[in-house]
Amino acid sequence: MLDRLSFPQPWLSLILFTTWQMLSDGVSGGSIVLGLILAWLIPQLTAGFWPERPAFVKAWRMPAYLAIVLKDIVVASFSVARLILSPRQPRPIFVCYPLKLEHPLAISMLASTISLTPGTVSADVSDDNKTLLIHALDAGSDQEVIDAIHNRYEKLLMEMFQ
Repeated sequence: MLDRLSFPQPWLSLILFTTWQMLSDGVSGGSIVLGLILAWLIPQLTAGFWPERPAFVKAWRMPAYLAIVLKDIVVASFSVARLILSPRQPRPIFVCYPLKLEHPLAISMLASTISLTPGTVSADVSDDNKTLLIHALDAGSDQEVIDAIHNRYEKLLMEMFQ
């Protein structure tokens, strides 16, 4: 009985509740009650889709990771715009990135981060989850892309998940 009343995904519930409060027309008793019901009900209904709970070891590192990603998105947007408007030809390259991450959610977050950053896109993950195929719009070498991704994103994700 107590298990049915628990929150299977507490972070999802918190995000759902907070989002509901921001979307409602002001905070009231009714919006709080409905927000709590939705924050409990949606994770209950989607629990079968979650293979396991996210294994955040250091969840407090997430805001720093998000800040780095947002900064990189803005900086890369200007870099891509400058590249497109300049007469210089881009140097596109496909890179096979060796993954050190093991957790499926961490790999998915890394692939999403790469795709969100203008100028790069993650194209494929190998069947054994050991290699990520990345396309970079303008890069000097494979190693340059590998080092940049490892130092900026993968290290932080490894700290959060392993």
